[in-house]
Amino acid sequence: MPEFLILPRLFRYTCTVDKERISEGHYFDWAATAPPDPAATEAARRLAEAGVFGNPSSAHRAGRLAKEALERARADIAGVLEVPPGTLFFTSGGTEANCIALYAMLGRQGSGRIMASLGEHPSVRENLGNLGRLGKKVGDLPLDPSGRVSPEPLARALVRHPDARFAAMMAVNGETGAIGDLAALRDVLRRSAGPPIHFHCDMVQALGKIPVDLAGLDLDSASFSGHKLGGPRGIGLLYLKKPCPVLYMGGGQEGGIRPGTENVAGAVALAECIRRRAAAPVLERNLEAADLRCRELLSGLVAMPRCTPIPADRKPGDPRFSPYVLQVGFKGIPGEVMVRALDERGFAVSTGSACSSATPDRPVLKAMGIGPELAREGIRISQGPETGPEEIALLLGAIREVLKFL
Repeated sequence: MPEFLILPRLFRYTCTVDKERISEGHYFDWAATAPPDPAATEAARRLAEAGVFGNPSSAHRAGRLAKEALERARADIAGVLEVPPGTLFFTSGGTEANCIALYAMLGRQGSGRIMASLGEHPSVRENLGNLGRLGKKVGDLPLDPSGRVSPEPLARALVRHPDARFAAMMAVNGETGAIGDLAALRDVLRRSAGPPIHFHCDMVQALGKIPVDLAGLDLDSASFSGHKLGGPRGIGLLYLKKPCPVLYMGGGQEGGIRPGTENVAGAVALAECIRRRAAAPVLERNLEAADLRCRELLSGLVAMPRCTPIPADRKPGDPRFSPYVLQVGFKGIPGEVMVRALDERGFAVSTGSACSSATPDRPVLKAMGIGPELAREGIRISQGPETGPEEIALLLGAIREVLKFL
């Protein structure tokens, strides 16, 4: 039989087996990606069944229907985020949204220095290095031991670098759950002498988890990702208070900010996720439940003699951290070993950002002052709105079992 007939059959069989195995386990890696939200999948399915398949840039009826669906999704998201629809641009994900904001600095005359915190996602940190190699002046913003940028060191950095014109500081750290004090950081930036400093915020781990107030924070730009909310991969969002220079061209879609044929089904699914998870009443209810589960989890972990929270002073209910993300280390057990041991028992955790899984380095923990031994032992446990209290109890039991033989 020809190879092209055999491979699809094998692929379908493998996917079915893996899906069955995953459904039997307990998922604690929501910070890497969220399980698909059935409502988002249904929204995209209804779009397809309605025959909406056209290119939104086309002038005929099929194109107009697609354009209407796209703009309705944009308006729905804008309503939840309380910003004008014209400030929202669909992208392929959080990485592209971060890159558009960063590389726009290449198109600004006298744009000055680009600065970013040492806790940023690789899509910011690695591209900051790339911009440096392209000749841009760049700079680092240090983290305090809790994993956040503090206002005072930020102010000192701006005094050292009066040419700063761009600062990237994330809302929630994806490895530790540290929540940035964005209002205080904004005040420092806005008080800085000289030309305005563009304030960019990676909100990938914040949307649908903690309150997000784009207008109130006076952000210049922010990035979001659909699959972190249960939406499909390949759809994200960039918020721009004002248009920015564009470095790559195409068909002029998305106001010229992100050229390329739009992912209409992805946008519709993303809008459904944001309506279901980021609207105030649901957000508050989920956050309260997540806090209770995190308290139980962290209390159970710190009762284990070999467990150290990262940072060590994190306590149950600590308002400096999102309850959805927790980093801990177990003395004498490399994080990769703990991940594999728990995986064998049906529990999915990670050592940190999935985008950095190819390297053992933990730059965020290093920037916090965490020693190399504890950093190697660190694992990330991240929950979501569908995580149940019984799963927390089962995870704690599984970790106790692992500690008996490791």
